[in-house]
Amino acid sequence: MQNLKKKPLVNQITDFDIKSLRLFKTVVECGGYTAAESVLGITKSAISLQMSDLEKRLKMKLCHRGRGGITLTEEGTAVLASAEILLSSIEEFRNEVNEINKDFRGELNIGLVNNLVSQPEMLITNTLRKIRQISDKININITMSTPNDIEKGIVDGRFHLGAIPPYNRCSGLEYQPLYSEPYFLYCSNDHPFFSAKKVLIDDLKETNTIITNHRMTPEAIEMHQRLRCTATASDHEGVAFLILTGTYIGFLPEHYAKSWINKNRMRPLLPKTFSFTSDINLVCKKGIKHNQLVNQFLAFISE
Repeated sequence: MQNLKKKPLVNQITDFDIKSLRLFKTVVECGGYTAAESVLGITKSAISLQMSDLEKRLKMKLCHRGRGGITLTEEGTAVLASAEILLSSIEEFRNEVNEINKDFRGELNIGLVNNLVSQPEMLITNTLRKIRQISDKININITMSTPNDIEKGIVDGRFHLGAIPPYNRCSGLEYQPLYSEPYFLYCSNDHPFFSAKKVLIDDLKETNTIITNHRMTPEAIEMHQRLRCTATASDHEGVAFLILTGTYIGFLPEHYAKSWINKNRMRPLLPKTFSFTSDINLVCKKGIKHNQLVNQFLAFISE
């Protein structure tokens, strides 16, 4: 009698399969290819190509794309559930192996946005000090990067933790408030406004202003829209460079501008009118069992 037993669709799970399933899971968590671009750090066309390869590998349609995002098929829903179990098991295996030896040892990889070191509360610095006091077998690796790259790094396992602005949140990550930073509008001592006895709002609206090309709150976006933005900078240091030319004004966190204010190199402009706040959150992967170093870091910083 002929054997009618179906041949398995997948005989062996490869590293490429695991990477593709992580991508699929991230696309679902973000709600579509467009939203997943910034988290994955690749283009929509690259995401589409990898999704197509995964569907060919599994021999089934996982989702349909539309203007509102993606809609999972019945098979896609089942594959997603299985993928979540698989990826969670891999992470749990890694953590359990690391904890076989109960000594605190290993690596703690953290992604940070620039210019947090001057924060007066020093929550991250003080927490890292406590971690180092536990054991000299702990290697701490700090990477300065963009919010999008840090989120992507946490998703793909490069980073255990990150500190970033919490806007455009990814559903697969957990966000814990750390800081709330007040921002003010500054000019340098070489700018005509520095020695002016009175600066009017209309004067500011006609002045060359810097805008950052990273994430901003709606309040910050509205504040910049009131001004004449003619230059861009990727981070606070870039904004400070341009302010110090004496030809631009720009927003900086109060703690970051403090050193130049103390040296009489900068001054705030109409601080009651031109100011906003921006948050920094501690970010980690949601729904997994963290290793003992990450758990201890989270415990220390919560204190």
